[in-house]
Amino acid sequence: MNISIQRAELEKVLFQVQNAVSHKITLPILANFLLEAEKDHIKITATDLELGISAKAKGEVQEPGSITIPAKKFIDMVREFPESEIHMTDKKNHIISIECEKSHFKLMGLPSEEFPKLPKIDEKNIIITEQALFKTLLRLTSFAMSNDETRYVLNGVLLHVHGKTMEMVATDGRRLACARRTLQESSGFEKSIILPKKIVLELSKGLKDEGVMKIIMGENQILFIFDDLVMLSRLIEGEFPSYDQVIPKEIYQKIKVNRDQLLFATKRASLLTSPESQAIKMEFFSDKVILSKSSPEWGEVREEVGIVNEGKELAIGFNPQYLLDVLKQVPDEEVGIELTAADKPGIIRTADQYTYMILPMQIL
Repeated sequence: MNISIQRAELEKVLFQVQNAVSHKITLPILANFLLEAEKDHIKITATDLELGISAKAKGEVQEPGSITIPAKKFIDMVREFPESEIHMTDKKNHIISIECEKSHFKLMGLPSEEFPKLPKIDEKNIIITEQALFKTLLRLTSFAMSNDETRYVLNGVLLHVHGKTMEMVATDGRRLACARRTLQESSGFEKSIILPKKIVLELSKGLKDEGVMKIIMGENQILFIFDDLVMLSRLIEGEFPSYDQVIPKEIYQKIKVNRDQLLFATKRASLLTSPESQAIKMEFFSDKVILSKSSPEWGEVREEVGIVNEGKELAIGFNPQYLLDVLKQVPDEEVGIELTAADKPGIIRTADQYTYMILPMQIL
């Protein structure tokens, strides 16, 4: 193998694949990148056997070949190189020579034959859609994923495809986010899977606001292909909660409020919360909502925001972070909040088929 590549191009590709590198001591090969030089491109792959990512880089291939190279050392090295062309050549005994201007390195690699091949998926269930659509669904839901490892089925995002409808749902048991979009073309099938947190984060980082993507949904794996990237992930096995049954029916007496005003008032009111006392009090009147928090240790805060309340007056407690998470994501200038009782969930719905449910907290 003999290749040349610009430092900036190589660093970009390494950034795209680095989070799939494994650090398990039992399988040293997984701590390496697979570097493959083919006729017209250079491909770099990383996998931890749960997530695999391949990215193509633009470079000059003088001699095709493949080798694996220690990921962390390689990344550290490339970061310190000057903005110039990097030349790499594999030598005997799986040694790779790396040169950039006056810098010369030799790294001990491992044979490419030992690197696990990314499994192939039956291409029976394929979707082709816009990257922006998928990215939006992730943005509107992924923040509600659970971090509780004991409830592993909630440590990801449910992806449900049915004909021309694509839906994503995430919940941690205290709030739930559900977003739905219409595909340009029918998928021709119905399937529900749970995407693990790791692939959700990588997709959120890698997807763009333009361009298309191909999604291949298997029984226990899923493949995403877009731009020069290929991402393959195992799926979370288990039964996702029946979310349709817990979302209340829409009510038409809604509280209307400016999103930004509520966002910043909630952020300020949250400053006096603590891990032991997380809830803020929200008192809804006909023309205003008063957000307040009293802390024996820190003091008191009171915020007032103008609203239009078509329903009854009500006082309720919420975790402010759960409100901030959704208010940061919805693009609407004005949001509608549905409340029925102090011990019932609060609901935010938007016109573009988005529903967010948050459970109330006891006001101390």
